[in-house]
Amino acid sequence: MAKDKSIFTCTECGGTSARWMGKCPSCNAWNTLIEGSSEPAVGKNRFGSVHASLAPTSEVLPLAQIQAADFERHPTGIDELDRVLGGGMVEGGVVLIGGDPGIGKSTLLLQAVDALQRSGMNTLYVTGEESGAQVAMRSRRLGLPDSQVPVLPEIQLEKILHTLQSRQPGIAIIDSIQTVYSDQLTSAPGSVAQVRECAAHLTRTAKSTGTTIVLVGHVTKEGALAGPRVLEHMVDTVLYFEGDTHSNFRLIRAIKNRFGAVNEIGVFAMTEKGLKGVSNPSAIFLSQHAEPVPGSCVMVTLEGTRPLLVEIQALVDSGGPSPRRLSVGLDRDRLAMLLAVLHRHAGVACMDQDVFVNAVGGVRISEPAADLAVMLAITSSLRGKALPKGFIAFGEVGLAGEVRPAPRGQDRLKEAAKLGFKVAVVPKANAPKKNDKAFEGLTIYPVERIEEAMQVVRGLD
Repeated sequence: MAKDKSIFTCTECGGTSARWMGKCPSCNAWNTLIEGSSEPAVGKNRFGSVHASLAPTSEVLPLAQIQAADFERHPTGIDELDRVLGGGMVEGGVVLIGGDPGIGKSTLLLQAVDALQRSGMNTLYVTGEESGAQVAMRSRRLGLPDSQVPVLPEIQLEKILHTLQSRQPGIAIIDSIQTVYSDQLTSAPGSVAQVRECAAHLTRTAKSTGTTIVLVGHVTKEGALAGPRVLEHMVDTVLYFEGDTHSNFRLIRAIKNRFGAVNEIGVFAMTEKGLKGVSNPSAIFLSQHAEPVPGSCVMVTLEGTRPLLVEIQALVDSGGPSPRRLSVGLDRDRLAMLLAVLHRHAGVACMDQDVFVNAVGGVRISEPAADLAVMLAITSSLRGKALPKGFIAFGEVGLAGEVRPAPRGQDRLKEAAKLGFKVAVVPKANAPKKNDKAFEGLTIYPVERIEEAMQVVRGLD
């Protein structure tokens, strides 16, 4: 029978050696190495029992026989955050929120956990990057001088887990997961192994105790969450904090949500008293022109379940032998394709022109429903004639010049009518089939091809 592997541990510094030595190789103390077994105890691993699982083991049942129950949600009191979460925090859920340094992650979470504490929920704020005094200073700066949120400055996983087990909070904030380390691993905090193992332990705790755990994550230079990709697979919800640190506006986007809609967004404005929700985010993405200007077209895009009005601006100018194509907030390859369709099917040539396209407000539009607005903005700039006041357009344009419908076109039109827009050029399939009071004051021109859209616009001059 093979013998257990032995390892020698120093009683002074905790250092280890694969063989006995008179002097510890780590701290140079004499006669401090004690022999022990490196094999884990029978039936045990670093998670505890080998039989531990996220939920108690039960018999195998068909889905039709399993009782389905809706998840109870706890609203944070911050409407825009609740929208992104799908209605509020879910018991036993694990949320991962990432974003650039200084964008407002800790500020928003401190506001949310304070609101939950005031509503009667037992909370805990674990800070690994700041001292308790720094968190208290931020609390006072946010206008929360009498906050009763318990704060634990700690980065050792075992102590954090012990506190979670003893206090049993309804929600716990871990700020941040990259600073937490476990004694079971020798790697440094923030390493792939530490982040993966610490997140696994915290997720297991959330599922077994019902505590909602929110993990704050760092991001890389490319904007992706730092650490292993498996971190995003472990958690229930992944939120990305977006926005320019030089701007007052911030976006929170749900990339993954097991309890709500994906790609839902919340819009916030940074103020002296912290982050405040923006109830009408369309106003952010619309420039305020006293009169219509050439090269500007408003479209209605969808972010999750929310229709947003965004202004698309285009500038067409004389170019050299190699004209430039530049887009901000839109796909540059798609811009080149739209210019080719515009030339082939609408007779609008930009071969010798520089074309610049921008989505106002720093928003990024990935859906093809922006095609029609982009092409109309380019044509408007090239002709030097502004589109009518109160004009919107949306729709996907194919290579054959056809205008395809956009998802939830009726909701887009209702949002435009609610904000006072007067003229809409939309795909024929998205036009209302009957008179609806929701579209009162909005004249809708349904089109099937890009040529028809150009004729409608010329007729409105």
